[in-house]
Amino acid sequence: MSEKEKLKMWPAIVHAKCPRCRVGAIYSNPTYSLFGQKMLENCPHCELKYEREPGYFYAAMYVSYAFVVAELVTLGIGTSILTGSSNPWVYIIVLLSVVGILAPFNLRYSRVLLLHWLTPGLRYKPEMSIKR
Repeated sequence: MSEKEKLKMWPAIVHAKCPRCRVGAIYSNPTYSLFGQKMLENCPHCELKYEREPGYFYAAMYVSYAFVVAELVTLGIGTSILTGSSNPWVYIIVLLSVVGILAPFNLRYSRVLLLHWLTPGLRYKPEMSIKR
């Protein structure tokens, strides 16, 4: 597989694809689904086991925490600039509603980023991207 044929990292992260082959899906349904988020156990393309060890995805909570802090700081500053309000209930309603709406996004992408960037020894292998 030549350099041009290698699959790019960012599209694989955005579309929640396997970190090793960047072809197989990590989740079986969309981010916002009535049936919740169902994470596959193995990559359907290269058979990579996503949960590297028991309790592996507890580390994703730290990534999700960073997402929530960034969202809260951004929303707090934005609410202050847009409304100029000193009423704490304005901030509580805005911040909690947006964090609640973004919870499925945070869950999904904290796990995807954990797999793609924060897992030692798990790297992209272009030869695994070839159709079998």
